[in-house]
Amino acid sequence: MTPDYPALRAIGWPHEGAPADSNWAELMAAHAAARPARVVEQHRSGYIVAENIETSYAVESLPDWQRPRLPSDQRPAVGDWLLVTGGPDGNAQAAALLPRRTTIKRSSAGKHYGQQLIAANIDIVFIVCSLDGDFNPRRIERYLLLVRGGARPVVVLTKTDIAAERDPSGVDDTRAAVAELEAQDVAVCNVNATDAASVAQLRAWLGPGTTAVLVGSSGVGKSTLTNTLLGEQRMKTGAVRATDARGRHTTTHRALIPLASGACLIDTPGMRELKPTGEEDLAEDGFADVEALATECRFRDCRHASEPGCAVRAAIDAGTLEPGRFANYQKLRDEIAGAAGQLATQTARQSAAKKHPGTTRKPPAKPRRR
Repeated sequence: MTPDYPALRAIGWPHEGAPADSNWAELMAAHAAARPARVVEQHRSGYIVAENIETSYAVESLPDWQRPRLPSDQRPAVGDWLLVTGGPDGNAQAAALLPRRTTIKRSSAGKHYGQQLIAANIDIVFIVCSLDGDFNPRRIERYLLLVRGGARPVVVLTKTDIAAERDPSGVDDTRAAVAELEAQDVAVCNVNATDAASVAQLRAWLGPGTTAVLVGSSGVGKSTLTNTLLGEQRMKTGAVRATDARGRHTTTHRALIPLASGACLIDTPGMRELKPTGEEDLAEDGFADVEALATECRFRDCRHASEPGCAVRAAIDAGTLEPGRFANYQKLRDEIAGAAGQLATQTARQSAAKKHPGTTRKPPAKPRRR
């Protein structure tokens, strides 16, 4: 059965017709009886997939995806493309997961290392920040670290009118932070999330076949933006606390929503923890300017403290590098190094388990008391 590519295109299929990606084409040829479908919702009990903008249905996952110890990032996520058989009237079953073009993920919360996949096959990442107390350039830098592998970040600033009324003195600080982002070739948009004319400027990144994801803290206006782009009140919204400008989780799960433009939008629950996975590269993911300065230091092992000929310290003293940005760079560098070590340990364990399946280390027996 030949897939309905125009219908798939309306839910983010990245090609005009048959897949140009050889890996996708080979996998589809190997599962000739299966059809491509996109994961539009992810729940603990399973997945909801779609082949067009009109209908969606539940699909039975592969047994391997149900293994308790399988890392969460190896399971399908919203935005993934599956090959499915059966359905929509009968039982639908997943046959394979098509390789991901891009991902956005973070380290899982908790003591043990793990990766949490936020969304897959993303073209645009809208990093949404409100100016009523949520705006934090350092947090934006953390979000930029998550945007990797070909996806493009766009910083969306909401509630600009409230910010101007609440703290007129903070406008200059915001402008400086915006100029810093634009100097890194990161697009920045100021929008009124409730005004369709204002939000319309985001449509420049929402062409046919494009998939965008909204990320940001709770209460910044992600669901309001989604509703305005849709032209209807589909997503639940809520007010923020006056004391600290924090919102409650009105979005409880990730969902992919087709737009009239032919693009798709993924709304996500608010994220408070943004821990790196260890795969990030500071030179490529938002700190190319600091990395470039470090290469100009007199000593290769310069710690950028009090060493003579330190180009980084010279830039800070000259006012061309913001001290807070450099401090965040150092903090993130250490976090990435720590996460990379945990990732290497986890990878080694998984490799050993594959070579020697069924073997587990037993703790040494305790000596008996006499």
